[in-house]
Amino acid sequence: MRVLLHVSDNQRWSMALGNITNFLKDVGQDNADIVIVANGPAVSSYASSDHMETMELLADRGVRFKACRNTLKKLCAEGAVCITEDALPAFVEVVPAGISEIVRKQREGYVYVKP
Repeated sequence: MRVLLHVSDNQRWSMALGNITNFLKDVGQDNADIVIVANGPAVSSYASSDHMETMELLADRGVRFKACRNTLKKLCAEGAVCITEDALPAFVEVVPAGISEIVRKQREGYVYVKP
């Protein structure tokens, strides 16, 4: 089963990671293809320790984490938080635009979930 989770708010990370954990328990790791696309303020969680342990465990189980490059640039330009691509965890892939990645994955047959 292909699932795409879209996280755009830091307050939604706990729910998103819980959803993924429960999904993997239910369908099994071998039956799951999970991608998380973070954009907006949620990208800053990739540089925080709040959920890092859970993210790393899920990445080890094959969950793919993606970050929006446009958001990284915008947050830095606005002075909110400046996270360079090199500062992101190794398991996070930077994509040019989160919205484009979301649309692409939906066209590939991923089921869209926004926790």
